[in-house]
Amino acid sequence: MTLKIHQFPCLSDNYGFLVHDPASGETACIDTPDAPAYLREAEAKGWRITQIWNTHWHPDHAGGNEAIKSATGCTVIAPEDDAGKIAAVDRTVAQGDTVQLGSFDATVIDVGGHTMGHCAYHLPTASVAFVGDALFPLGCGRMFEGTPPQFWASLSRLKALPPETTLYSAHEYTQSNARFALFADPDNAALAGYARGVDEKRSRGEWTVPTTLAAELAANPFLRADDAEMASRWGGSSPEETFAALRKAKDTFR
Repeated sequence: MTLKIHQFPCLSDNYGFLVHDPASGETACIDTPDAPAYLREAEAKGWRITQIWNTHWHPDHAGGNEAIKSATGCTVIAPEDDAGKIAAVDRTVAQGDTVQLGSFDATVIDVGGHTMGHCAYHLPTASVAFVGDALFPLGCGRMFEGTPPQFWASLSRLKALPPETTLYSAHEYTQSNARFALFADPDNAALAGYARGVDEKRSRGEWTVPTTLAAELAANPFLRADDAEMASRWGGSSPEETFAALRKAKDTFR
């Protein structure tokens, strides 16, 4: 049976995700920004929440753990290096570990940088990955806790996934990201077309999440820090230095 993914908006700009395996009846929450919304959406779908997969510790990603666990008795899975800041954790995971939802396996990927322990969940047989705040359409998360080499290594692990992988990130930031991307990489034709499409979608009230890795490899400046033209434009002698320059510029871009 096909994995089912239900996406819905919550809080001011978050997306919630419920991932459901019809064969087993299991359902996982990907993060828990808004417990009432998750419980309401699961009830509307007729799905029983059995797991929570946290990507990192920030309250708009793990703040609903206790309420959802109290209501459902679900198992909470969280990244090992962030687990001390996350409520109600039953199991911790790290790079290379596997979690299961029915017959579907998800590989845990270390994508630290936004937070030290941030992880992503890749379900290869479904060709999807849930990347939290590590990677966004045309952007990446702000580097609150990590270092540029760490964050670039994390993005490199995501770059290595199959290009057809569908990427589910946690916020609707794409128009803002596109403005910086066009500043950072103005001669990129793929980016120009992508940005026009984003504006068209948002004008119709449509979501820009999910995206595909192939689209991001072509247009996302943060994934192109190892490109010679980007290095020349941003003065980096290594991908880590180019990434650091891009991230610093994005932090103050208006």
